[in-house]
Amino acid sequence: MGLAAFYLTDLSEKAVKMEAKLYVGNLSKSTTSEELNTLFTQAGTVTAVDIIKDRKSGEPKGFAFVTMSAQGDADKAINMFNAHKMGEQELKVNIAKPKE
Repeated sequence: MGLAAFYLTDLSEKAVKMEAKLYVGNLSKSTTSEELNTLFTQAGTVTAVDIIKDRKSGEPKGFAFVTMSAQGDADKAINMFNAHKMGEQELKVNIAKPKE
């Protein structure tokens, strides 16, 4: 295999493995990371769930970030769970925007 072919193969493998972070909003304050993991696993492989909490009080702020193992899994999760009812709440799910 030539050097160029090696780099192309390496790059294409990395592109397939790129993770995608989702913003999940309008969560109940009692929602757990385990519940989100179970829900989003229906769309694909979940690599991380981070429920955001207030620094002072430690109370959940009502949103989380769910990291999916691939962009395709993230797209599927958005289609499946945006406007999905979880308890009394209707979830808001979209691609997370980078911190500004």
